[in-house]
Amino acid sequence: MRIDIITCLPRLLDSPFSDSILKRAQLKGIVEVEIHDLRPYSTNKHKTTDDYAFGGGAGMVMMIEPIDLCISKLKSKRTYDEVIYMSPDGELLTQSIANELSLKHNIIILCGHYKGVDERVREHLITREISIGNYVLSGGELAAAVVADSVIRLLPGVLSDETSALSDSFQDGLVAPPVYTRPAEYNGWKVPEILLSGHQSKIEEWRHNNAVKRTEERRPDLLKSSNSED
Repeated sequence: MRIDIITCLPRLLDSPFSDSILKRAQLKGIVEVEIHDLRPYSTNKHKTTDDYAFGGGAGMVMMIEPIDLCISKLKSKRTYDEVIYMSPDGELLTQSIANELSLKHNIIILCGHYKGVDERVREHLITREISIGNYVLSGGELAAAVVADSVIRLLPGVLSDETSALSDSFQDGLVAPPVYTRPAEYNGWKVPEILLSGHQSKIEEWRHNNAVKRTEERRPDLLKSSNSED
């Protein structure tokens, strides 16, 4: 898989992809992540990527030309399954969307900034818009890293135990059940006996029941959403 991220502030993305699971995924050749600085694609002498909005108003708008030139160059080298724009008013990122994107081969992610991008970018160059929550960030870089992380960890060979991702929160529409590790008792606080029993079927039943209970307590909206789809 290849993920190309377009940004006018590329250094903001140095850290997320240079450590831990995302770094190992790249070293293994499972995923290729390329960060593209938008400024070299600007055709004005100051290499700016934003300008004032037509009609006035506060804030600057990212110009269409540098974005179009960058996307066109990338598309001249390969075919892309999705060109994603990180936007507060995009569809809310869910585990099912991450699962879907993990099956793609090549993805472009465009990071917005300032007051957003020229609307013609969204009308003609973007295939999908995604939001990571109902709030506004200074730019789309952190959001792009979140999307990339949620997708890359699902790729075969990325996690040392590939079944781990299958038991993540939201994979089955529930949050994850409680988990414990050694020691079995600490400060008088004990691990539930069932988890030490060795009866795997009973352990799985306990985990499912606790996942349902925790979802009802903490994220009842997930259960409502699941029921509405039935």
